[in-house]
Amino acid sequence: MQIISRLSLVIGFSVLGAGVALADIPAGVAALEQGDVETAAKEFQASFDEGNADGAFYLGRMFELGLGTEPDLVQAAELYKVAAAQESALAQNRLGLMYLDGQTVIRDYAQGAELICKAADAGEANAQFNCGAAYGDGKGVAKDPAQAREYWQKASDQGHIAATNFLGLAYKTGDGVEADAAKAYELFVTTAEQGNPMGLYEVALALETGTGTEADKLQAYTYANIAAARSHPDAPALRDRIEAELSSEEITQAQKAARDWIAAAEAKAAEARGN
Repeated sequence: MQIISRLSLVIGFSVLGAGVALADIPAGVAALEQGDVETAAKEFQASFDEGNADGAFYLGRMFELGLGTEPDLVQAAELYKVAAAQESALAQNRLGLMYLDGQTVIRDYAQGAELICKAADAGEANAQFNCGAAYGDGKGVAKDPAQAREYWQKASDQGHIAATNFLGLAYKTGDGVEADAAKAYELFVTTAEQGNPMGLYEVALALETGTGTEADKLQAYTYANIAAARSHPDAPALRDRIEAELSSEEITQAQKAARDWIAAAEAKAAEARGN
């Protein structure tokens, strides 16, 4: 089944007879990261032809994002349907979100939640997060905060940052689980260490008030300062509030700590890119 003929015409190649040896999804993704859309499309098409439904999903993403062609959500949705029907959890999750949003398909909460939660049960971390959100909001499924927390826990166990933050909020507020400020703080520290603005902000809040950890205004200021630099909307006000309670020497110390934190994070990111 040839599914990228339009893409082929737009970016000037044909996969017919191209002969991609050992078609490989990661190789296609790597080609995309290098800006080589032709190789990426060939890899994804050949992977689909060899029975990997995720190939159609990635071709759909190329249409959705306009990589090698004009953005085409209708074509993307059709490719997601093909892939979802063949049990691609990635496609089920994306198509489910389109049903929730009413994006090129009718808005259908039940259909969207069914697809997303099916992908979640197959172990797809993004789908686990989104399925948790569906249960948290009661969209397409009965509202069930405890079930939402269970899905977020599964996604968090796979390193999903947003799920970890939502799980932290659940423990902070006691929504669907017994409130546990220390557990919430621990979860927010995990995402803060990865530079996530929400995690940084929540850690700063906890350190300011001593909620779930010992109060430490200097550290609170440091984290609020970094969160503000990373565009958390509420962090500047928190930073300024804490700063008003610090001496000049403490402000200097905390600002240096923020500079050191950012320098270390940038060095770590550079090292990761080098690998």
